[in-house]
Amino acid sequence: MLASYRRSIDNIDAALIHILAERFRITQAVGEHKARLDLPPADPGRESRQIQRLRKLAEEADLDPEFSEKFIRFVIDEVIRHHRQAAGK
Repeated sequence: MLASYRRSIDNIDAALIHILAERFRITQAVGEHKARLDLPPADPGRESRQIQRLRKLAEEADLDPEFSEKFIRFVIDEVIRHHRQAAGK
């Protein structure tokens, strides 16, 4: 039974890594696009809307919304760092 649970966890972890990799591929393209248009690396309004949307989704999924906010904030901060690099800032 434990081995079965662990296999499922391992599969989920692998899926999460692949999903994050795809997300970062897309956000890298966004960063390059923003750099070409001389747009700022961060969009605080969008970030705030995303955090609120994901907190609501977390609540609906019975996941701690504080955890979801910390997780997405970590991801957003990393994306902004990449966007700054693309802009040479």
